[in-house]
Amino acid sequence: MLALAKNIAQLDQASDLLEEVIVVNNCSTADYAEVEQFMKEANHIPFCYFLAEENLGVSRGRNFAIRQGRAAILIMIDDDAEMLNRDCLLLLLKEFDRGRPQWPRAVVSFKVLYASTRTLQLSAFPHKHIAERRDLEAFETYYFAGGAHAILRTSLDRVGLYPEDFFYGMEEYDLSYRLLDAGYSISYCADIMMLHKESPLGRAPASDKLQMMWVNKSKVAWRYLPVRYFVSTALMWSLAFLRTSRLHLPGFIAGWRKICTIPLQETRRPIGKATRAYLSSVEARLWY
Repeated sequence: MLALAKNIAQLDQASDLLEEVIVVNNCSTADYAEVEQFMKEANHIPFCYFLAEENLGVSRGRNFAIRQGRAAILIMIDDDAEMLNRDCLLLLLKEFDRGRPQWPRAVVSFKVLYASTRTLQLSAFPHKHIAERRDLEAFETYYFAGGAHAILRTSLDRVGLYPEDFFYGMEEYDLSYRLLDAGYSISYCADIMMLHKESPLGRAPASDKLQMMWVNKSKVAWRYLPVRYFVSTALMWSLAFLRTSRLHLPGFIAGWRKICTIPLQETRRPIGKATRAYLSSVEARLWY
């Protein structure tokens, strides 16, 4: 987090363009003393530090941060990252001015590179047709990188914040469908680059996190998509859970129990015809 705070302070025109920099300690056990000291000394940057009373998870943690601020454009960055290009704030302002009039831009997703190798992090690329799009400078898409994006506050005022029943994983999909159905678009800009300090080798999430991703993605499909996509998503993600968790059967059984309750507990809010046309135009993958 200290490296990110220093990185933010060095961005071009940071003191003029940043209305607030909100840092949320999500009830971490790590020592934040150095971070707090730096933020006090960097008085040209409007750092605001908050300590959550509990681990809020991803969605509630982001919502907590959003509620503390007032800026028109919200930039979401994970604490194990840094922005690569110093002019990213200026580029971001230009990017929000672009877009089709009938689909005003609500979200800009950044290009995410591994910090150690400067290679593209495929898991943070905001489209599943990676081979056809990885070298494009920009394109419209249907979801965004959760820890590497910027979003208009007015769009959140209209559709609501991140889903607070999602502790970990897939919250960006839920918010994306609500934004698209409200008439907004989502874009990717390769000129705005973030360095992520995750190993390129990666590591499999713990089985409980895998299960949350599986259940949450199924919830999203049930809420917003035709029922066939709920069935395919639940099935394909269950197989992915088995493979990635190395046949963790207790988690597999518990996951299916949760999946089976979704139609009983979740209200469907299917997206409209115009949104389905947008998804088709950007070649969205909906089956899983």
